[in-house]
Amino acid sequence: MTVDELLAEARAGLDRVDPHRADALRRSGALLVDIRPHAFRLAEGEIPGAVIIERNVLEWRLDPAGEHRIAGFTEDTPVVVLCNEGYASSFAARDLRRLGLRRATDLVGGFRAWHAAGLPTVPGGRPAIP
Repeated sequence: MTVDELLAEARAGLDRVDPHRADALRRSGALLVDIRPHAFRLAEGEIPGAVIIERNVLEWRLDPAGEHRIAGFTEDTPVVVLCNEGYASSFAARDLRRLGLRRATDLVGGFRAWHAAGLPTVPGGRPAIP
C-alpha cells in the first residue's frame, strides 16, 4: 500500500472541514489542536486559542480515558487537528477517532489554508503542551 492510499483510507472516515468551517467550530467551542513543530509555528504564526500539542504526544494528551490527558474536552467535543498543509493532520484525526473522539477531524489545507483565507493568526512560538 502507498502513502497516498493510506491517506485516502484515513480521510474516508473523516468529515474534514475547510478553514471557515473550522473557524465557526472554534468560535462555538471546538478544540483546535495545532500539531506543527515549533519551528513552523514560530515562522508562520498560530491560530488564536488553538491548543499546541506536538504530534509525538497527541494521543496521550487527548485520550479521553487517559491519565495524561489535558482538561477541557470530552468524547463529544468537536476536535479539529491542523498541521501545515493538511496531510499529517488527517492521520492524527483518524487516530483520535480510534481513541474514542467521535467528532475528531482535520483542517483541509492546514494552517496555510487558514492563513490564505484571511482568518485570524497571532505570532507563533508558544511552547507545546508537554
